Amino acid sequence: MMRTQLVSAGGVPGAAGIPVVCGNVTQGAEGILAASGHVTREAGAGTAVSGDVSGSVGETLGDVAALSEAAVEIRPARPGDEEGIRRFLGGLSPRTRALRFFAGMSRPSASFVRTLLAVDERRDALLAVRGNVLVGHAMSCRGEEVDVEIAVVVSDEWQGMGIGSRLIRTLMRRAEARGAVTVGMDVLGDNREVLSMVRGMWPEATMRASSGMVEVTAQVLR
Repeated sequence: MMRTQLVSAGGVPGAAGIPVVCGNVTQGAEGILAASGHVTREAGAGTAVSGDVSGSVGETLGDVAALSEAAVEIRPARPGDEEGIRRFLGGLSPRTRALRFFAGMSRPSASFVRTLLAVDERRDALLAVRGNVLVGHAMSCRGEEVDVEIAVVVSDEWQGMGIGSRLIRTLMRRAEARGAVTVGMDVLGDNREVLSMVRGMWPEATMRASSGMVEVTAQVLR
């Protein structure tokens, strides 16, 4: 998982995933992404199967990806999403919460929820929604050492279906439209799934290890 701290959970010491930046707030390869100083990462899962089933597995993964593409809408956060984000946060597993916010979390405060959903000249927020259920969240915030810092998290049952990548790419398009050129994020050093995702999306990214974290700096995706 990947995480960034663009927001710190109100009343939650050491909020994980994204520190509080711009007010304060990514997870597994498709679960959580974190930004330098604030963002997400996704937990990976693996199953050993005896016998040659690579073809059927590939077809199944393709079917799942196509299903998520059709069933999940990526849209900007808007007024009225407060209760949805509260339910979303409450449904995350302890591991996913820790990867995204670097700590446990009690019921999120009203100010924390507003920060997660803020869309203004400094911040952006996207939601992945299936019907009326929120299954993913991404946010960006104007950075100090980079143009924008990002954070992403996807609900446990929807991880590994490409939703995190869709959120990131949409977030990057919107950031580029605002003039952003560079992006930053923080990833836990043992978060191999997210680090692998980052290398795949940003092969030229600069990565610097520090205190158990990997600080990633890259060019905004085009």
